[in-house]
Amino acid sequence: MATVTVFGAVRTVTGSMHLVESGERVLMDCGLFQGRRAESFEINSHFPFPPASLSAVVLSHAHLDHCGNLPTLVQQGFRNAIYCTPATRDLTALILRDSAKIQAQDIRFVNKIRAQHGQPPTQPLYTEDDAERAISHLTTVPYRQAFQIGGMRCTFYDAGHILGSAVTVVEVEGRTLVFSGDLGRPDAPILRPAEVPPAGDVVLMESTYGDRTHDTIAHGEQMLGTAVAQAIARGGKVLVPAFAVGRTQDLTYSLHRLQDAGGIPVVPTFVDSPMAVDATEIFRAHPECFNDQTRSYLGQGDPFGFKQLRYVRSAQESQQLNDLTDPFIVMATSGMCESGRILHHLRHHIEDPQSTLLIVSFQAANTLGRRLADGVSPVNIFGEPHQVRLQVQKIEAFSAHG
Repeated sequence: MATVTVFGAVRTVTGSMHLVESGERVLMDCGLFQGRRAESFEINSHFPFPPASLSAVVLSHAHLDHCGNLPTLVQQGFRNAIYCTPATRDLTALILRDSAKIQAQDIRFVNKIRAQHGQPPTQPLYTEDDAERAISHLTTVPYRQAFQIGGMRCTFYDAGHILGSAVTVVEVEGRTLVFSGDLGRPDAPILRPAEVPPAGDVVLMESTYGDRTHDTIAHGEQMLGTAVAQAIARGGKVLVPAFAVGRTQDLTYSLHRLQDAGGIPVVPTFVDSPMAVDATEIFRAHPECFNDQTRSYLGQGDPFGFKQLRYVRSAQESQQLNDLTDPFIVMATSGMCESGRILHHLRHHIEDPQSTLLIVSFQAANTLGRRLADGVSPVNIFGEPHQVRLQVQKIEAFSAHG
């Protein structure tokens, strides 16, 4: 008899892992548990099964809480295929390399502190080499093309959550299991809505926002346009902390639409994040995931490019934005204002009452983004207190979860 064991993402939103057993042992997702440092390391470094015993991994999408622990799995003995869609393969490679790089930077800082206290150095959860080994196992399968893992027949259907995301239908022992992964929204600005897969005997579905209804994307775009236009009219800057994958592309596309419709003035606009620049290139490479409206933009030009939009890679270019005196818009990571270039922009503009900070993403407890969203002032940036004098506005319509 086939069995399904759920190991992660239960009463929490991270660490997704579901094990399907029926002769073969197939792991659905291998997400990173995110929380307090010591607890997270302990959970992520110990799997409740021998990784070498797995026949395969099937990956729903490229968010860290669904793919982020693949390098540890490979490090501990997994040697078989990791199945995913082509777009998920490209985004997962980007995400895992970035995760390993951040861990390397983080561990250098931690070990410096440990050395000052006479403590031995510690190791990251996984290294950049581990990430590359995991990437080498990624095996792509298009939507609606069945693939076999022993006696299991699997098929991907579009989940509409992020680029390449998939609902996985597993046919095994005469029964059908449906794993939703994360599901998107029918009014998403770029991607096709989730497909309805064949009926299943068992459905395992996410419920991140199962108890509430989102505002519409159309209303979110209207609020975005109003906030941007008001800040520019005051002569201020617009700062937007945004996740590099998904949210940045959604906002860029929405700003494009607003500018085309005359809803916002034409001002310099910057995507100030090397990772977001790379992610946008991956979006451009996968128009097969776009909805009809976005595909229509392809005939007219670039959905992710418009007048006075510039993508910023180098730190030098980023620092030069501080010298600009006229109004501009900047989107930068991290989405919760905990790291990345958004901190430099905040430090430079947080005491300017003409400028606006747009909170367009979920802000976890105890993050700088959450404190700003809650109206806390002063706040610490790079260890120094700053009075919050810029306008802070929340727009909660852009969630990628249905």
